[in-house]
Order: sequence, then structure tokens, then C-alpha cells
Amino acid sequence: MSEKKEKKQSFFSRLLTDNPVFGLYLGICSTLAISTNVNNAVGMGLAVTVVLVLSNVLISSVRNLTPNDIHIPVYIVIIATLVTIVEMVVHAYTPSLYSALGTFLDLIVVNCIILGRAEAFASMNPVGPSAVDGLSMGASYTVSLIAMSFIRQLLGTGCINWLNPFTNAEVFNIRLIPAGFEIPLFSSQVGAFLTFACLAAVVSAYKNHLAEAEKKGAK
Repeated sequence: MSEKKEKKQSFFSRLLTDNPVFGLYLGICSTLAISTNVNNAVGMGLAVTVVLVLSNVLISSVRNLTPNDIHIPVYIVIIATLVTIVEMVVHAYTPSLYSALGTFLDLIVVNCIILGRAEAFASMNPVGPSAVDGLSMGASYTVSLIAMSFIRQLLGTGCINWLNPFTNAEVFNIRLIPAGFEIPLFSSQVGAFLTFACLAAVVSAYKNHLAEAEKKGAK
């Protein structure tokens, strides 16, 4: 198998088998809360990705300078500083998105994906691989949010729309389900849990399929 193909499979594995939301069950609270529409999903996904990449880079850079007994507080300070900067940028340039995401922007500080990758990867690896790890996990988290939001928005409202985050002007609004056939349940918290359960089951089934295929190949 070529090195290029192995890298592609590794990235695909991160999106599915090592998916932080549906595979590792991390960052579930924010996923359930803000996955009501695709706009929120993209905004939160980008914010988390930026924090993941920058925090991994910074933590990897100071890993040899940080004493073991205070490394967690140092990581939290770095992450909190980056989250504050991202929050200020979002508030300044996309106020409608800032209002929609609300306190969940602040809660990126305690998102277990970010601190988890800092502790499990960035603290033990060079800057380059740490940046790639942050980008990969951020992309996987964003894909999870978009998948959840697309299903919930489509079934709950029958439409998929996109708003310009800078002007709040509607770019497009496509109705895919006829009026009267929507399922409003999916716009509620119950719908969030149902959507999450179904997607997590699909990812779990795929992981089991890979495991069975690996067992057969080892025989």
C-alpha cells in the first residue's frame, strides 16, 4: 500500500472511527445544543478548529519548558486566552453568529476535545504534527456538527438555508420537504438526542465492520 493511500485512510479514519463526537463521545453538550441549523454548526466548528490548532501549536512549543506539576493550569490559561481572542473576533465581525452561539463560545474553554488533544498529543509531539492533529480533530468535529445540523434543520423545518455571517442577509433558502410534512420534534432537544443516537450508531456499526474485516484479514 502506498504512503499516499495510507495517509488518506488515516484522515478518513479520523473523520469516522476516531470522530471526537460520534466515535469518542467528546464535546457532546455543545453539539446537541447548537446543532439547530447549519450556520451555527459552521461557526462553532470553525471557532473550535482555530482554538484547537493554535492551542496545540502553543502547547507543543512550551511542552519542554512547562513543569509537570503545573502543566494542566498552563494549558488551561493558553486555551482560555485563545478562546477569549476568538470570542472577541466573532463578536466584532459576526455579531449575529455571536448572539446565536451565546455562552457556548465561552464554554470552548472546557471543551474536552481541546484539553484532551493538548494532554494526549500536543504535550508529547513537535509543533508540525500537533498542528496537523488539531486541524484533523477540528475538521472532524465540524463535520459532526454539520451532519447533525443538516439532518435536524431539514427534518425540523423542511428547508436548508444559509445566512451571510457578516451581514445576516439570506444567501439561499431551499425547501426540500413540502410544507406540512416537517417533523418539528427534530428542532427540539429530543430531536437532538435522536439524531445523535442514530449517527453514533452508524459510526459504531462502521467501526465494527472494520474490526471484523481486520480479524478476517489476520486469519
